[in-house]
Amino acid sequence: MKEEVIIAGFGGQGVLSMGKILAHSAVAEGYEVSWMPSYGPEMRGGTANVTVVMSDHPISSPIVTECDVAVVLNSQALDKFEQMVRPGGVLIYDLGGVARRPVRKDIEVWSTDAAVRAAEMGNSKLFNMLILGAYLHLRPVVSIESVREGLLHTLSERALDMLDRNVEAVVHGGEIVNRLS
Repeated sequence: MKEEVIIAGFGGQGVLSMGKILAHSAVAEGYEVSWMPSYGPEMRGGTANVTVVMSDHPISSPIVTECDVAVVLNSQALDKFEQMVRPGGVLIYDLGGVARRPVRKDIEVWSTDAAVRAAEMGNSKLFNMLILGAYLHLRPVVSIESVREGLLHTLSERALDMLDRNVEAVVHGGEIVNRLS
């Protein structure tokens, strides 16, 4: 098994956290993992992306030129990463942040309305967990128990009271993803 994932959006959307939680979850499953963040100098509003590689064999490089899955949360990320998805791969995008539909016909394209659902759940900070849940619904590379473990390693001590809400959001994220092609 080898899964190469790029998650991209604006700083403040939880892109790096989502990648870190996925990486810790994969470690809990016994996988070899590479987590490589990339972000602009801005704290919020700048570009951010993270590459997570999970494998049952040693990973030779964290650099990814093609990915199995791209999760894009804004139009700039779609413009940059749509072409990096391998033919037959998966692209997931959030309707609230992407102005145009993806154009590739040789990949699976899925949408989610996680920003709207997070607001309905009363906490916009659950946005990234809904997105993670959409990804894991389509590509169940780690279990929900491992995600809980990943959250325990990633959440700050003051945020641990949100552990159950985050897990609930991951589960719910699988219910809000829709196939477009």
